Amino acid sequence: MPETPVDFDEIAAHGAASAQNFAQIAELSLKIWQAALDGQGESASPVKALEEINKTLWSSPEALVKASTDYWLGQQKLWMETMQRWTGPEAPTPDERGGKRFAHKGWSESALFDYIKNAYLFTSDWMHQQVSEADGLSDSERKKLDFYTRNYVESIHPANFFALNPEVLEATVAQDGENLVRGLQMMLEDTERGQGKLLIRQTDMDAFEVGRDMAVSPGKVIWQNNILQLIQYSPSTEKVHAKPLLFVPPWINKYYILDLNEKKSMMKHLVAQGNTVFIISWVNPTEAQRGETWDSYAQAVLDAVDVVLKETGQKSLNIGGYCVGGTLLGTLIAYLGKLKDTRVASATLFTTQLEFSDAGELQIFADEETLADLEEQMPDGYLPAQTMASAFNMLRANDLIWSYVVNNYLLGKEPFPFDLLYWNADSTGMPAQLHLFYLRQFYMENAFAAGGFELLGEAVSPTDVSIPVYHVATKEDHIAPADSVFRGVRMLSNAKNRFVLAGSGHIAGVVNPPAAEKYQYWTGDLAAHENLGEWLDGAEETAGSWWGDWDKWLKKRGGKKVAARDAGAVSGVLEDAPGSFVQDRFDLRT
Repeated sequence: MPETPVDFDEIAAHGAASAQNFAQIAELSLKIWQAALDGQGESASPVKALEEINKTLWSSPEALVKASTDYWLGQQKLWMETMQRWTGPEAPTPDERGGKRFAHKGWSESALFDYIKNAYLFTSDWMHQQVSEADGLSDSERKKLDFYTRNYVESIHPANFFALNPEVLEATVAQDGENLVRGLQMMLEDTERGQGKLLIRQTDMDAFEVGRDMAVSPGKVIWQNNILQLIQYSPSTEKVHAKPLLFVPPWINKYYILDLNEKKSMMKHLVAQGNTVFIISWVNPTEAQRGETWDSYAQAVLDAVDVVLKETGQKSLNIGGYCVGGTLLGTLIAYLGKLKDTRVASATLFTTQLEFSDAGELQIFADEETLADLEEQMPDGYLPAQTMASAFNMLRANDLIWSYVVNNYLLGKEPFPFDLLYWNADSTGMPAQLHLFYLRQFYMENAFAAGGFELLGEAVSPTDVSIPVYHVATKEDHIAPADSVFRGVRMLSNAKNRFVLAGSGHIAGVVNPPAAEKYQYWTGDLAAHENLGEWLDGAEETAGSWWGDWDKWLKKRGGKKVAARDAGAVSGVLEDAPGSFVQDRFDLRT
């Protein structure tokens, strides 16, 4: 029989040290369990997937018999292969499937762990097959079931469990269990930091500081109201384009993803291109924002537009929006088009959906049952930051949840300092009315695209947008799928619109400075094609960042060159950038 990666007899040889460490483990576990009980709220459970699969199978006895037979025959075959490997003269070549979570040599060198791995992979495939072949499900029901099935399957991955993970067992033997002591100490700290809910650390949260290591482009906060601060960046060129550029970031995350550090900062790049750049920094809500709505956020952007125009002495500006900030901006420029208001000359939209008939995996969180659950979680008038962060993490649970459970809590390793993951963990809340409105009006009713949307007293739709729009989708986006983005762009009527498809995903595809020389982008005739696939077939691929293409587009709409403007020269200065709103962290609130 092949030697297993862990000799369990070694554990006894480390008796005294192991006994002491495991006593600490038991004590820490009790504290964590108590903290979780004290603060844990209701949450969506992937067990729903099992319930739905069982319901579907029991509705068809023939399907139930076939599925059960297939499952047990498959498991029997795996066990026979394992027995052959244990007793045969030569071991068969182990199955190398399973990705990086099965990368440790123990999963293939040990017949036992190889069986555990392959039994899991077989079960995973079987469960997904039941979802894909289930009768009587609508497309939305099947997508939701597939999501919960995937999350359930990822949660029962054998690597997640101490006794089933050869890498963890090796570490435990080698370290006399000290890895588990360190891991459970981290788990206790993360549970306390989450005020009773486990707030998994994905990076070293003490390695970075907003305003010191990130969000460092020089500038000033020149205006604020109840829901936003307006930042004007300091110029870095002697001359600038006359028309200023204002950014509307998503309020689901903090704005500094666009100013992450000097090498990755889109804000620094735009300033260096001779633009006078402003960006909105949204408030991290408290009870003071419980009455805020889509209309009040749109009005706040209009108020910021007026401040920018006053500050620069211009009659119009260029504007940009990212993700849900872009969706808000889309409705706002439709409103301005409807009123023939010319304060905005052009718009740039990053990974922005305007048409939500098939809007990606986030759509599974948009139904009446989920909205009712959300309302119960918002007694103070805002959605806690961790709720939305958990939803996004569930979209990539293996990478953003379970890999850290193993690394942090089982192996006892501190996560690597990574600025992007610090930003990802620096979560924001959302005003209750605003968030429920967004889910219902867009993800559930697709009201803007369908012509049933009202903003500031006006019925508006994408066809009311009259200004030219530069629209960027990303090829691997799981939040704003490129197909969905393309459908929304096609609803805009301006012949000068430009659509660009960037390589990579929702963040990396957007925050991709030219110096990085990463990925690629595609450009082509937007008007000639009805769907993304046809458009991509005829599109031209260019290596590297799309920022240069966008720079050319903006320069044509930037106006003549004028002397550079000092930040706050007209409106005055409230404080230095990045401002106080962005530095408010939910996990530091008492």
